[in-house]
Amino acid sequence: MINIDNATVNSFGDEWERFDQTKLSDKELKKYFKKYFDVFPWDLINNKSEGFDMGCGSGRWAKEMAPRVKLLHCIDPSEAIKVARRNLKNFNNIRCHKGSVDNNKLKNCSQDFGYSIGVLHHIPNTQKAINSCVKLLKPGAPFLIYLYYSFENRPFLYIACWKISNILRLFIFRASPNIKQIICDLIAFSVYLPISRISLILEFFNINIKNIPLSFYRKSSFYTMRTDVRDRFGTPLEKRFSKQQITKMLKSSGLENIKFSDHEPFWCAVGTKKKDLY
Repeated sequence: MINIDNATVNSFGDEWERFDQTKLSDKELKKYFKKYFDVFPWDLINNKSEGFDMGCGSGRWAKEMAPRVKLLHCIDPSEAIKVARRNLKNFNNIRCHKGSVDNNKLKNCSQDFGYSIGVLHHIPNTQKAINSCVKLLKPGAPFLIYLYYSFENRPFLYIACWKISNILRLFIFRASPNIKQIICDLIAFSVYLPISRISLILEFFNINIKNIPLSFYRKSSFYTMRTDVRDRFGTPLEKRFSKQQITKMLKSSGLENIKFSDHEPFWCAVGTKKKDLY
């Protein structure tokens, strides 16, 4: 059985066509790339390295990774791969493939690195998906992952806010694409924008904003908020994991030297493939 949820794949295809990231500034892209790739072991790759971006979407992370390596494979099962091809057409060291974690053109033990940012929590069997990614790596190669966290480091009220938002998601993702987008834009404008900007003001006065929902977006553009609201509320399948669960999955896949980022977004983690593993 292919490890894909078709409704989720179609939803992301629609999302990345609407938000192809061409309106995202280079400055903001670099800022987020640094956050997500904070724990990536750059000393393990160089301009001779070949790797993959699993679930590349619009190809935004590939824009930053490609100049650092010899060859980058961008893989996505949705129609977003067309957006990635369009956005990355000026790179001669990127190959775009329409495929999935367990159905792509790469050979096992062939890649010097890999990453999957915000993808594998939208897949039916996340453990199996991680296993499939690790199988593509050479022994000793790093794999970076970002998975939605289960709020284990947040207070009760923070978790309660999320539970309310998740009830809304269960209704919103079932709407038609255009209606879904209208609702998500309303949420971005009426909830994300004001709360995030209030957090920015509070931060200016040295008030602790760590546990204020949406404070992560306090310096983000409205375009990024619209994109992430569409991602958050428009996606049919979403799972969340604790740091302990992610550690267990990464180790079970054959990774070692597991390291987590200690700041938002939670959780970003990296590990290297065991050298004695298949």
